[in-house]
Amino acid sequence: MGWSIRKKLVIFLLLATVVPFTLSNLITYYYTTESVKDRFVSTNYDVIENGKKDVSNYLEEITQMTPRLYGYHPFIKVLQEGILSDIGANQQEVYRTLLYLYNTRPEIEQIHLYLHKGNDSYTIYNSKVSSRGKYEEVYTHPYYSTLSKRKNFLAIEPTHEIYSYNNLSNLRKLSPTNVMSFHHLINEIPSDQFLGFLSIDVNLSQIAAISDRLYDEHSEEFYLMNESGTILYSSHENLIGQRNEKVWFQKLKEQPKEDHNLEWKDDHFSGVIVHDTFSGTFEGWRIVKRIPYDVLYGDVRKTAFINLLIGIPFLVIVIIATLMISFKLTSPIRILIQNMKKVEKGSFEVDFKSLGNDEFGVLGRHFTSMVETINDLIERKYRLEIENKSAQLKVLQSQINPHFLYNALQSIGTLALKHRVVQVYSLLTSLSHIMRYSMNMKEDIVSLDSEIQHVTAFLTLQKQRFNEKFDYSIHMDEALRRAEVPKMILQPLVENSFKHGFEQKVGGGYLEIRGYETNSGTVCIVVKDNGVGVDKERLSEINRQFTQNAEEQQENIGLKNIYDRLHIYYGNEANMFIESEQHQYFTVIVELPKRGVSRESIDSRR
Repeated sequence: MGWSIRKKLVIFLLLATVVPFTLSNLITYYYTTESVKDRFVSTNYDVIENGKKDVSNYLEEITQMTPRLYGYHPFIKVLQEGILSDIGANQQEVYRTLLYLYNTRPEIEQIHLYLHKGNDSYTIYNSKVSSRGKYEEVYTHPYYSTLSKRKNFLAIEPTHEIYSYNNLSNLRKLSPTNVMSFHHLINEIPSDQFLGFLSIDVNLSQIAAISDRLYDEHSEEFYLMNESGTILYSSHENLIGQRNEKVWFQKLKEQPKEDHNLEWKDDHFSGVIVHDTFSGTFEGWRIVKRIPYDVLYGDVRKTAFINLLIGIPFLVIVIIATLMISFKLTSPIRILIQNMKKVEKGSFEVDFKSLGNDEFGVLGRHFTSMVETINDLIERKYRLEIENKSAQLKVLQSQINPHFLYNALQSIGTLALKHRVVQVYSLLTSLSHIMRYSMNMKEDIVSLDSEIQHVTAFLTLQKQRFNEKFDYSIHMDEALRRAEVPKMILQPLVENSFKHGFEQKVGGGYLEIRGYETNSGTVCIVVKDNGVGVDKERLSEINRQFTQNAEEQQENIGLKNIYDRLHIYYGNEANMFIESEQHQYFTVIVELPKRGVSRESIDSRR
């Protein structure tokens, strides 16, 4: 069985409401997130780009501190001549210069000066200038060695824990400081003669002040790395000074230069990475900001959640309304179907008063009216007609009922036997059988054998009446004798032959009764006499009268009665028709199915 209208209506209405609501929310959420992501990435790129400029400007200021010393000739002269040329004056000049540089920026932690002339070195730490020290193995310092070999003027040592140059500074061991060191090569201009090295150690306070404005320390990550990937500053302090070997950083470096964002997801992070690359003096340095999706889409998700909180109650209302509408629309249909099934089973009563005032109400009222009309027709036509047939049958039975009692017949029969008049006794027996059979009002359905016995008794009396002028024969298949048939269907046919066939017959009368089963399984009973018969016109009229109402015809009531009873019991499965030739024969042929009559047919007849 297919889906019911109610189920289809519910599914359709839910699809028409829930699906658009869900799709609209999903599409809105998707496009909103994409729009927010693009806008967020663009905004954060502008932020880190400005941050990159601020960091570049700051670092550029640090790197320009040493070149500015070239304009201070007394200090350059000390580098050229060495400290020992005038140790008192030259050493004071060194102290003055180092103190000046140290005090120019508060984030400077330490300055180291190496003078190639005399291999002397000085440091200033904690506002104190150290005494002169010899630095014979100056090239053991990796960055000094690099500067001398590559002839570069600047080498920036990534963030590291501060250390003492040439063991001249007395560093505080309890609170080590992370610094970034700017190592400068100092040459004479224009001869390009090597004069010495100047190293400036800067703490990360200024870089931190600039960087901390670029990210949210509670949810975002920040990295400032040099060209080799060493982390100069980060939101994770434990990573500062370490080399970044993460997979996401390798993917970031593989991106084209014009791409400034990367979506990334792993076990520790899921979000967008916004980055930019330095140029100029700090070529290859990178500034990176990692933004989790929770931060990126936080506002969008809150908005979507609020929309759901607002929309779900309305959606629930829509679903409830959908179900109510579906049940409201389909309930009348279900009621009508249930009542139609009752009508199919023969119960012509409806169990509803009204289905409303709409189209279903009109349909319900028409259905009720139709059922009442059918019921009325059955009561007034069908049932009354059945009762009429029963009355006709009883009249027919009463026609052959003698006006003396059955006990009297038994007494006469006994007297006949006493006087040895066997033929009288035989005739009385036949008559008593006829009376007993016709007086039994309890049975409507009998075996065909009972009908044959009843007709035989009737023909026995008729044989005595007409003597040699009448004869008969009965030929019935033994297999059909147990077939069930309506009571009193043969005797009226036989009586019709005597009433209409033999009364005007000149000569002897003959009646033949045959019963057989056709190839199609139909029981066929033939009653044929050699009476006067009828012409073709009369034959057509008799056959036509079978289909007319009883009140429309006055003749052949017995034949009509049998025809109607057969159709009451068997419907269209039974048939009866007449064949005749005037002055030759008159034949009645009855065809009925070889089965018992259903109990419903018997009950409806009663």
